[in-house]
Amino acid sequence: MSMSTSIEVIAHHWAFAIFFIVAIGLCCLMLAGAWFLGGRARARHKNTPFESGIDPVGTARLRLSAKFYLVAMFFVIFDVEALYLYAWAISVRESGWVGFIEAAIFILVLLAGLVYLVRIGALDWTPARSRRELVNPEPTNSHTHQQR
Repeated sequence: MSMSTSIEVIAHHWAFAIFFIVAIGLCCLMLAGAWFLGGRARARHKNTPFESGIDPVGTARLRLSAKFYLVAMFFVIFDVEALYLYAWAISVRESGWVGFIEAAIFILVLLAGLVYLVRIGALDWTPARSRRELVNPEPTNSHTHQQR
């Protein structure tokens, strides 16, 4: 690459280069300002967590079921898909019937994914032992009490 070519590249992307330099400089300036202007007080309870006037009790490390994370991922996935449908709804007149068919296929794929999640029990919050308690092992017959 010759010198004139590199100058042309820099000249072509000067706005991005200035933006990048200013952004990095601003971040460094804010970090340095916080370090110089920040308080240096040390006290016995300075670094203890305190929220809403309540002292912490126990540990913050809770063991949560993986179901919480699965539901969070499902929410993010289906929420992002709703954004795609919103973009389609905005441009429905321009996309015509072809766009409508593509959106319908998209919705059907989403529904198939949701049906699959329900069928494998990924959205079932009841623990397995609670499900066993709900199932009655003895079949009841409503006609047994009507004897002559």
